[in-house]
Amino acid sequence: MELPSLYATTLTPSDLASQYSLTASTTFPFPTSTQSASNTQTFLVDQWFLNRNRIQNGGSDLQFVDDPFPDGSSQSQPVLQVIYPEDSFSHDTGGAQFINMWNNTEQSAFQSMALTYDIAFDKDFPWVKGGKLPGIRGGNDTSGCSGGNEPTGSECFSVRLMWRTDGVGEAYAYIPSPNGLCSERSIICNSDFGISISRGAFSFTSGQWNRITLLVQLNDPVDVANGNLQVYYNDLLLISQQDLQFRSSPAVSANGMYFSTFFGGSDDSWATPQTTHTYFRNIQLWGGSNPSTLSGRQVQNMASKSSTSFLLWFLPLVAFVIFL
Repeated sequence: MELPSLYATTLTPSDLASQYSLTASTTFPFPTSTQSASNTQTFLVDQWFLNRNRIQNGGSDLQFVDDPFPDGSSQSQPVLQVIYPEDSFSHDTGGAQFINMWNNTEQSAFQSMALTYDIAFDKDFPWVKGGKLPGIRGGNDTSGCSGGNEPTGSECFSVRLMWRTDGVGEAYAYIPSPNGLCSERSIICNSDFGISISRGAFSFTSGQWNRITLLVQLNDPVDVANGNLQVYYNDLLLISQQDLQFRSSPAVSANGMYFSTFFGGSDDSWATPQTTHTYFRNIQLWGGSNPSTLSGRQVQNMASKSSTSFLLWFLPLVAFVIFL
């Protein structure tokens, strides 16, 4: 399939799904009235097909509330509020995290998946250094590929969104980084954590609804880096990266939504100085059986980001000793 021209493409989520033959779809149900935190947890477990029937972190920070920014498109339906308590950072102290498994199965075998949702931030949202937002997960290992657990591609992958300082947006992936991926201008690799893709391609606006649509097409064959990632902000294509390796094993497929949102970062320099909130509505997933058919380079190396960082530190030291 020929890719659309970046920055010239506007697509609704349903049109994107049609363009990439994502024929299966599921819409996440919302209640017809607001819910207490405890009832919200029960609703999510019962209705959203959560992995292991549980919310991993932050169940008490989730609540269905009235839409704080009604714009006529949600028909007065409650929205899902996420609370980030003052001084919180990482999913252990604020925000929430859980994994949706499509149709309550771990082996959905989707080769392509798209996720869309509307998100709003409080008007005075303190962006600080950044934080995580929901995305897509794949593979049977539901505890890896996040939180500093470096991926090999054989067990899992994850692609979330992040906000950064002043609301700057990016895609944030736990995937392998072969073929010199970390040297590309659109890529920022961290030796211990995920890969930032196209940081600054767009910016979130607080005090109103923002629409995010994320497309992942898995690389195929698994030893070719032709994976396709696209991010649409308010239906405009602003991130497009096609030389990715999401997986190194055919056993890894796209499973469902990774609802993961918190300030952080793993230390208190990321912490929110005040209690604040995000809100979610219109969450929908599409899945398809076709992986990426783009051309791509054979995977030449599987050197980890941490190994690369070690070499970048070690080689200058060797040179210094030699010429001392």
